[in-house]
Amino acid sequence: QVQLVESGGGLVQAGGSLRLSCAASERTFGTYTMGWFRQAPGKEREFVAAITRSAGTPYYADSVKGRFTISRDNANNMVYLRMNSLKPEDTAVYYCAADRGGVSYYSYVYDYWGQGTQVTVSS
Repeated sequence: QVQLVESGGGLVQAGGSLRLSCAASERTFGTYTMGWFRQAPGKEREFVAAITRSAGTPYYADSVKGRFTISRDNANNMVYLRMNSLKPEDTAVYYCAADRGGVSYYSYVYDYWGQGTQVTVSS
């Protein structure tokens, strides 16, 4: 069982930046594909970004490409999401997820989830 804990959310004005962090309990963290998803009120959980377990290749949703950057630090069991040029439509609860398989855009593929951290972007 992998425990994931997100942090770094908060209230920010449009155009601002935040960095989300996800701490994993798994000692073999480097063997997992890691992803970030978000869920706004009344909407389905949607893919934001993912990073592979080997080459560290990033993948992004079209809505955040060029603004968000995912990275990982396997030595410290951490994954990050740097969010720049934030927009009000980015407001959501952001979740960190882990999967033993390859990168996926579908939330049901991921095995473990954090509790989420709230990101609110004001206009």
